[in-house]
Amino acid sequence: MTAIRAAGGVVWRPADADGAHVCLVHRPRYGDWSLPKGKLDPGEHPLLAAVREVAEEADAQAVPQVRLPTVHYHSEGRPKTVEFWSMRAVGTGGFQPGTEVDDVRWLPVDEAVRLVSYPHDAEVLAAFAALPTVTATVALVRHAQAGRRGTWTGPDRARPLDARGRSQAEGLAPLVALLRPTRLLSASPRRCVQTLDPVAALLDLPIEVNGDLDEPLPGQQAEERALAAAARLVVLAAAGDPAVVCSQGKVIPGALAHLTGGPHEAADDFVTPKGGGWLLAFAGEHLLAADRL
Repeated sequence: MTAIRAAGGVVWRPADADGAHVCLVHRPRYGDWSLPKGKLDPGEHPLLAAVREVAEEADAQAVPQVRLPTVHYHSEGRPKTVEFWSMRAVGTGGFQPGTEVDDVRWLPVDEAVRLVSYPHDAEVLAAFAALPTVTATVALVRHAQAGRRGTWTGPDRARPLDARGRSQAEGLAPLVALLRPTRLLSASPRRCVQTLDPVAALLDLPIEVNGDLDEPLPGQQAEERALAAAARLVVLAAAGDPAVVCSQGKVIPGALAHLTGGPHEAADDFVTPKGGGWLLAFAGEHLLAADRL
């Protein structure tokens, strides 16, 4: 039996007295209070669905920050999986009357835990409550497909995206745009810059080329380049500016292993396919979470 796939969020906004309030929605059909969520459209990325459903059900425009626990249960006789992210509300808009939501409440987390109708929602709220405050988010992506190095006759840094790579870059654009970035940074090679071209056009932002994100040149150590990229990410995070960064396959794993404080061997956990990437959440200069996009 095919599982129902859905996505949603713990949406929060600052509150002077209580630190932060989170959003719950009431559905009269079920008589319940729950976290805003909804089914994925065919072919839709779950993070896109989560942000869309939060807007449609809670009338909240929100920026995703950290992946929260995924919940599994049965709905109308079918298995259902719901992926959740913490999200900061940055505005209103998007409510759809057909969502069957008739009330929205913003509450302190402890009150929300008591009000929700389902234990799995309470567990997701508890995971959110345990997080430090996120001060910056960065999407770190590897450049999209660019053919084979051995068949390109020009300088490698000039190798462009191929047709599949251009399609991957177009698909990445709406996903990383969810962060509402104010800066786009790319490694020097042409294929890296081209990977960010669609999001640059979508958001009308310039692409800043930065050599700290480049793979090692002959004679350079891979660890040296990974440390330079990690330092660049920390500088971005410390500034608090949401950003999208495009780097290369020999840089990203080592940089993330360094930022997570793991051993050198931990870099294998961060191997990233071309056109893939990570949602990074920081508290100051500390990396809180690295979640695959």
